[in-house]
Amino acid sequence: MTKGDQKLYHQMLHGDKQALEEIYEKYEKLLYSFAIKLSGDSQLAEEVLQEVFIKIWTKKAVYEEGKGKFSSWIVTITRYTCIDLIRKRKKNTVAFEEERDEIHQETPSTENLAEWREEGASVRQAVKKLSNEQRVMVDCFYFKGMAHREIAEKCELPLGTVKGRLRLALKHLRKELHQIREKGGIHDA
Repeated sequence: MTKGDQKLYHQMLHGDKQALEEIYEKYEKLLYSFAIKLSGDSQLAEEVLQEVFIKIWTKKAVYEEGKGKFSSWIVTITRYTCIDLIRKRKKNTVAFEEERDEIHQETPSTENLAEWREEGASVRQAVKKLSNEQRVMVDCFYFKGMAHREIAEKCELPLGTVKGRLRLALKHLRKELHQIREKGGIHDA
């Protein structure tokens, strides 16, 4: 943290709105472009920027000098805020789409049901051929909707190991599903 950042941050902690404005002016463009890069949405990036500075002003996010540079800290706060808002929007969008789909829901045809069952059986057969570690990763990520970090915490594994196992599992699933389709589907599942 530069001396200027340090002084401004401490002034802001004591209620100095001018210090907050100066921090905002200094980091606004960096944080806004970072949020756009993460989200691909300028409106969401503006919302992220507002949330970040509200968190800082209300002391919901507190910088600790011994843990790193101020600029790194504020970018990290921006990243987590952006991810939270993206997830919140996805939940709201999914809920709206589910409501809309329920209104216009049609009964699936017998052919569609048979196709879905066969596809489901193919996926189950392919998943059975994965190693136990890969099956756990696939179950947590795809069937339980857990984030990589949540899986890492639950399984007490490094984040890179979780990502590697998922990548390998997908590679094996693709190969296995391709072989099942080549053979013409499920015969003894």
